[in-house]
Amino acid sequence: MYNGSCCHIEGDAISQVMPPLLIVAFVLGLLGNGVALCGFCFHMKTWKPSTVYLFNLAVADFLLMICLPFRTDYYLRGRHWALGDIPCRVGLFTLAMNRAGSIVFLTVVAVDRYFKVVHPHHVVNAISNRKAAGIVCALWTLVILGTLYLLLENHLCVQDTAFSCESFIMESANGWHDIMFQLEFFLPLGIILFCSFKIVWSLKQRQQLARQARMKRATRFIMVVAVVFITCYLPSVSARLYFLWTVPWSACDPSVHVALHVTLSFTYMNSMLDPLVYYFSSPSFPRFYNKLKICSLKPKQPAHSKTQRLEEMPVSNFGRKSSIGMANSFQTLSDGRWDPQMR
Repeated sequence: MYNGSCCHIEGDAISQVMPPLLIVAFVLGLLGNGVALCGFCFHMKTWKPSTVYLFNLAVADFLLMICLPFRTDYYLRGRHWALGDIPCRVGLFTLAMNRAGSIVFLTVVAVDRYFKVVHPHHVVNAISNRKAAGIVCALWTLVILGTLYLLLENHLCVQDTAFSCESFIMESANGWHDIMFQLEFFLPLGIILFCSFKIVWSLKQRQQLARQARMKRATRFIMVVAVVFITCYLPSVSARLYFLWTVPWSACDPSVHVALHVTLSFTYMNSMLDPLVYYFSSPSFPRFYNKLKICSLKPKQPAHSKTQRLEEMPVSNFGRKSSIGMANSFQTLSDGRWDPQMR
């Protein structure tokens, strides 16, 4: 257990601000990614390498959402972790792993779309689903190895009579954790911005193709990826860089603490917004969402209503319908025609 004392902030605003943000992210993110996973598993007719990458993005987001109730409970208790050392390590590792996985697969999706639009005849576009699955396994291995240090370290910190469970210790720089936190943003950001610029530039050079719906969809897709990534991850990275530049003066500054925790919640919002990426990735998802909308809005007819209508139908109607059907059958036979469906 880390026995050093943590900053004590009077009237901790973090415990008041964070629970509503996390609850909104959890409900919307779990719903959106759960629906997306159902779409992948039960309604996706053909799988491509891009589908494999998007599916793993949805898995990473879904697993991250599952961790949020534990963090919500932590903030509701006034930033007191009541579950002990091992659950603290596992929870922070799971959050960091799936956060990194979400970033990695969002970047891979952008790179995959870049090759399809800018280099349509490249050998990368011809890889099989099995090779795509191998790439996914290699990326998950790198993500796990890059965040494994959170399992090997103790993150409980004494805060009066309570124990905080934070991946960042606010009194100083955090070494490898800070390096990973910044690297996970700036490297993918450079790749995503490069892919976005090259896709838009390539489509402008091919004006005729730019008018096609498929090319317009590719442009919207890569722009959605870039906007979601920057919106969700830039605030937390900026807040952490500000802290590192101003340490030790900002170590126990309440405003800096609030800013870092709130902007970290934006990274969880990424998992809530990623269903937008699925929506613009393929025409299959808009059709799937529309089908769900129609099914949810369609009024359900009680099962007994049909039976009730049959029971209420006069007997004369049954006789009339049966006599008309027999007359039509005799007429068909007399005309020398034979309907195979009458067998």
